[in-house]
Amino acid sequence: MDADEFEAGQRAREYFHGLTVLPGAWTVLRLDGRGFSRFTEQHFDKPFDERFSGHMVATATALLTELGGRYAYTESDEISVLLPPGFDLFGRSVEKLVSISAGIASATFTHDAGVPAHFDSRIWLGVSVADVADYFSWRQSDATRCALNGWCYWTLREAGHSRAQATRVLDGATTAGKNELLFQHGINFNELPTWQRRGVGLWWETYDRPGHDPVRGVDVTATRRRIRVERELPMKDAYRTLIEQVAVGLSPGP
Repeated sequence: MDADEFEAGQRAREYFHGLTVLPGAWTVLRLDGRGFSRFTEQHFDKPFDERFSGHMVATATALLTELGGRYAYTESDEISVLLPPGFDLFGRSVEKLVSISAGIASATFTHDAGVPAHFDSRIWLGVSVADVADYFSWRQSDATRCALNGWCYWTLREAGHSRAQATRVLDGATTAGKNELLFQHGINFNELPTWQRRGVGLWWETYDRPGHDPVRGVDVTATRRRIRVERELPMKDAYRTLIEQVAVGLSPGP
């Protein structure tokens, strides 16, 4: 066997190397922190820590920028990044998209937080803007569920319950029951910060930047792009509308 045949044989064993995202598909990369339940207990306050949220936003910003995404959303220990149907990053290679996005997230969070962290990545595909709105509505619902569970669990722990006892109290509890539990401890879930209950959204927006043209000696205005970080996201139909606008490249209102 000559060298070319040997190399071809080895490359043929890279079984998933040729797998690519379907042409024309809306693509979301969802990244999750590996082992973050214990990791956040060791390094951050519970149930929510603004420092941790800041690191997740910084990581989402890096992903949105590096991957050329339309929208990024972060809640709990996850980040979702929307790529438009026409993207051709890394030739749409599934291996490249998941490995590089996980690498960007791990490096950015580690650098920003000063403690080593690891992320994994997976791919979601949709065929329409409505599918995209469904996806992000689903993740926002998960954010609300996780926030309610987290506040209940850590409120019980603060009150002296063990891990097992707190878990047992919440097992099978209804949403109304969990809200009542918090109310009994002086916490109104609906009055907690919006970013805790609904997550944080990031998207590109244009803005006018005033300047001066020294050659002509006149004031000028240049249009620039920046990432907007929104911690007061709407919910339900209003959130779907926002996602649909951002997905097609429109800038939602203030």
